[in-house]
Amino acid sequence: MTRMQYPELRMRRLRATHKLRDMVRETSLSVNDFIYPLFVKEGIDAPEEIRSMPDQYQYPPKDIVEAAREAQALGIPAVMMFGIPELKDEVATSALDDNGITQNAIRAIKEDLGDRLMVIGDVCLCEYMSHGHCGIVENGEILNDVTLELYGRVAVSYARAGADMVAPSGMMDGQVGAIRHALDKAGYGHIPIMAYSAKQSSNFYGPFRDAAESAPSFGDRRGYQMDFANKEEAIRETLLDIQEGADIIMVKPALAYLDMIQSVRTEFRMPTAAYNVSGEFSMVKAAAANGWIDEKKVALEILTAIKRAGAEMIITYHAKDAAKWLKE
Repeated sequence: MTRMQYPELRMRRLRATHKLRDMVRETSLSVNDFIYPLFVKEGIDAPEEIRSMPDQYQYPPKDIVEAAREAQALGIPAVMMFGIPELKDEVATSALDDNGITQNAIRAIKEDLGDRLMVIGDVCLCEYMSHGHCGIVENGEILNDVTLELYGRVAVSYARAGADMVAPSGMMDGQVGAIRHALDKAGYGHIPIMAYSAKQSSNFYGPFRDAAESAPSFGDRRGYQMDFANKEEAIRETLLDIQEGADIIMVKPALAYLDMIQSVRTEFRMPTAAYNVSGEFSMVKAAAANGWIDEKKVALEILTAIKRAGAEMIITYHAKDAAKWLKE
């Protein structure tokens, strides 16, 4: 092929009009790309705005179906459920209760919306633990293998409630295999697993810990979440999850980890999700509130970049707004 250069080649020709730019656009964002996180909380009577996440709410059980209906009406195909129980203890009792806050919310949404909305259960224990860590703690140490048995029981409980998918996020070694085994043994071999495969020990999670009321009461999570400096480790973690039975792999956070999204998608050719996390969302909201950026344009640019990097699914708090913007 003969190489053309300026002035024969003029790249601006294909940028001349809106329609022409649309025709040659390589990455197109769609509402079908979005998964919307929902928080349901015991002990409240009305939705409560999350102080560090403008326009995002903790919902009481009586309002969670309406919140899910709103997402579904906008064309969003899936929600991810996070529950905040009144009872928190050192063995995550509330997470294992078939009539727990998350299980009841899943059941109510599925009874109302059926196959019109997918419900994904986030499998972790931090919201249910009095100490805020993602596993059983003994003498200040998070115990990996003991925790796996609990993860399996939680996943089965969510499946029994009607969850369409489970998403283990605790970053315990072997969690995907333990959950796959538990689901299969309980007769839920059809339930897919979206694995938080490359979940970083990130500083972008702060607002989520307000939302889920899950901040650790001691130490931090660097002993089980990944060092954000390590891309090769992310690939190894992802490979292990695939070998253990993950159906979808995930990178979390997204915005500062576009290279990891691209790497795992290219390496494994697996369905890939990315979590556009609370800190990424709240930075946009804060800058927009100060008039420093255009919220709509910046949010859509970020979401497009995440998809361009290789994510087919984007878990994002922008989902409802983005669904509306894409219709304009």
